[in-house]
Amino acid sequence: MENLKIKKQGSIFEGFSKRLNMNEAIEMTKQSLQAYGDTHQHWGIAWSGGKDSSATLTLIIWMIESGMIPAPKKLSVFYADTRMELPPLSIAAYQIIDELEERGIEVNIVMAPMDKRFMVYMLGRGVPPPNNNTLRWCTRQIKIDPMQDALAEALATSDYDGNILMITGVRQGESAIRDQRIIMSCGKDGAECGQGWYQEVLPNAKGIRGRVATLAPLLHWRVCHIWEWLKHWAPQEEFGDWSTGAIADAYGGDEAEELSARTGCVGCPLAQEDRALDTVVSMPHWEYLSPLKGLRSIYRELREPHNRLRKPGTDRNKDGSLETNPQRMGPLTLEARQKALKEILTIQDEVNKEALFQNRPSISLINEQEEIRIRDLIQANTWPNKWRGDEPRADEAMDLILAEGVVQPLLL
Repeated sequence: MENLKIKKQGSIFEGFSKRLNMNEAIEMTKQSLQAYGDTHQHWGIAWSGGKDSSATLTLIIWMIESGMIPAPKKLSVFYADTRMELPPLSIAAYQIIDELEERGIEVNIVMAPMDKRFMVYMLGRGVPPPNNNTLRWCTRQIKIDPMQDALAEALATSDYDGNILMITGVRQGESAIRDQRIIMSCGKDGAECGQGWYQEVLPNAKGIRGRVATLAPLLHWRVCHIWEWLKHWAPQEEFGDWSTGAIADAYGGDEAEELSARTGCVGCPLAQEDRALDTVVSMPHWEYLSPLKGLRSIYRELREPHNRLRKPGTDRNKDGSLETNPQRMGPLTLEARQKALKEILTIQDEVNKEALFQNRPSISLINEQEEIRIRDLIQANTWPNKWRGDEPRADEAMDLILAEGVVQPLLL
């Protein structure tokens, strides 16, 4: 294969039209880290446990250990534990954490505070399951905000001297929206397309003080490179002896396609199809996880009007005008929350009984502390902001509504 010549002008995709072999892909990552790593004494690796960030993490550690790139003064890993990952990914992540700690690498396990965790927020506070149209609260709350909070806390300590290079697993081809963002910022802060996606300021980093730069050194990798590294290279002793094979399997490995090789939370309520979980449970050794497929039906049921409250249409602002969308559906009823809690715990118990029988890993959708907190919040009659709990159930007929002083029938 001819050597790839990186174009410094034009679209970021011009330089990646030819498929790189693994050695070429690794070499470009090496150049990216050499170009920007030396300008930062402190590195942080943002790790979600997914395929791209896991490849980035294990590759960089191996490159440091093998002498391909110099080690920074300080290297920290920030692992985003959403408590909602597919079990094979979560299990693999904690195996890799053990392997990192054996190497003396600092790992910060980043998790949302108790009341903002997915299950507690939904069942305890009563916020309906997220949806793609009007209420997509999950990603920011259980992943983005906790990671930014952890980074802000780290920068406030003397260990980082107020600056850090955050390394991410962002790749071109993961989504059209992301690719457009990369194209628009390509070349910003002196970055060249062939040297990864480098930016001096962490996007949307509210509350973070200090100098923060981000670098995506696997920007040019295709999904085939990711599979090759996770499945065949990284598990070998000469490349780090990492526990990454299960990660590739969770996505479908060599059978996965670029556009479909993505996972969300287990039973993700935002996905049209739960391809990731379907892939996992199709494997004989993970088949016992099949009851998890029942989560999506629980989430769908919780969105139904008979499980939610509705504003009566008479609430007014301080100036006397009607609130915006005065008939909106809102939080989950206490009864719906209690029912869903019981159903989710039943799924968890069913999986764990079979796991014990087969001597396989157990799961934790809702741990003991979270269950206690959910029950306490329900008992305390807890509701989201601007809801009291005495609003009518959303499926109950409301005959009249006041709109700007005129009585009108409410169409349900």
